Amino acid sequence: SIFRVRIRCGGRKRRLHKGIVHGKPRNQGVNEQKHFRNLRSIAEERVGRRCGNLRLLNSYWVAEDGSYKWYEVIMVDPQHNAIRRNPTFNWVCESAHRHRELRGLTSAGRKGRGLHKRSYGTSHIRPSKAAFWRRTNTTSLRRFR
Repeated sequence: SIFRVRIRCGGRKRRLHKGIVHGKPRNQGVNEQKHFRNLRSIAEERVGRRCGNLRLLNSYWVAEDGSYKWYEVIMVDPQHNAIRRNPTFNWVCESAHRHRELRGLTSAGRKGRGLHKRSYGTSHIRPSKAAFWRRTNTTSLRRFR
């Protein structure tokens, strides 16, 4: 099944109590905050939360105007026999693919994580930024163990 989602365009406003930022001037921006993830990934997430029993295959851009962007999200029923018997799509029925859209495993999510690039300077994003941080901040004392 295909779902059409409308996402509001534009930057995000930082949520602050009384609009006050307590800190250094470099952190005092309120209005021109950019979202980390792309709008297509957010559209996928909204559909995935609404349709918990379906699995997300992919999504694509449909239209846009000055305020909104519309995306269509392709969802698949993993319990349907036509999907389970089809060797092209039955990988989605495995439990490891539950809520791929919430974990950044779709095409739009991988692009937002920087995994579509394979050039110089991308060694700090594979397999993930958290794994890279853990790898570089863990002290290995194998000589003394």
